[in-house]
Amino acid sequence: MTTTRILIADDQEDIRNGFRLILDSQPDMTVVGEAADGATAVGLARTLRPDVVLADIRMPRLDGLEVTRQLAASTRVVVVTTFDLDDYVHTALRHGACGFLLKRSGPTLLIEAVRAAMAGDTLISPQITVRLLRHLTPPVAAAPAPDPLTTREREIARLVAQGLTNAEIAARLVVTAGTVKTHLANIQGKLDARNRVGIAAWAWESGLATPGAAQTP
Repeated sequence: MTTTRILIADDQEDIRNGFRLILDSQPDMTVVGEAADGATAVGLARTLRPDVVLADIRMPRLDGLEVTRQLAASTRVVVVTTFDLDDYVHTALRHGACGFLLKRSGPTLLIEAVRAAMAGDTLISPQITVRLLRHLTPPVAAAPAPDPLTTREREIARLVAQGLTNAEIAARLVVTAGTVKTHLANIQGKLDARNRVGIAAWAWESGLATPGAAQTP
C-alpha cells in the first residue's frame, strides 16, 4: 500500500494534534511534519517533500494563501480554515489549491480531501460549494451547455453541484463509492472537466443544479 505523506501547517497546536490523530489513524496516511507558521511550512515542504500540505490561512510570517501560491506547482495543497470567505476560496483555487475545507467539516471530509488531492481531484466543503458556483455561472442569457451525459451521470453531476462527497452520493444512490468514482471519471472525460468543481460548474451552467437545491442528503 502506498502511504500518503502529509505536512500540517497551522498556528494552533491543538488543531495540529487533532489533524495528526485523524490522519495517522488511516492505514494509507502518515503525518511527516508540522509547522506553526507559513514560512516554516514552505521550508519543511521543500525539505520533506510531502505528498499533501494542509495549510491554515491565518498564520504568522506567511499566510496559507501565500503558502499555496509558493508550493502548488510542486505539492498538493489543501487549505483548511475557520474562515468562510469568498475571497479566500477564490484566491486559494486561483493559486492552485487542491481543496478548500472548513475546520468544522469534520474528520471524514478531511480524509476525503487528502485522498481527492492524491487522485487529482478538488474537494470543497459542501457548506460553500453552492455559493462559490453562483459566481462561476454565466449570465442567464448564455446558451445552455451541451448535455452529453446519461441519466445516471446527470444525477451524479447534480449531486456534485450540491456539494455532496463521493461517499454521500453513493449512499444517496445506493451504489458503491467505486461506482461513483467511475461515473465521475466518465463525466470528466465527456465534459473535459479538470475536477469535480468543473463538473459542478457545468451542472449550474446547464440548469441542472439550482440555488434552492439541498446540499446534504
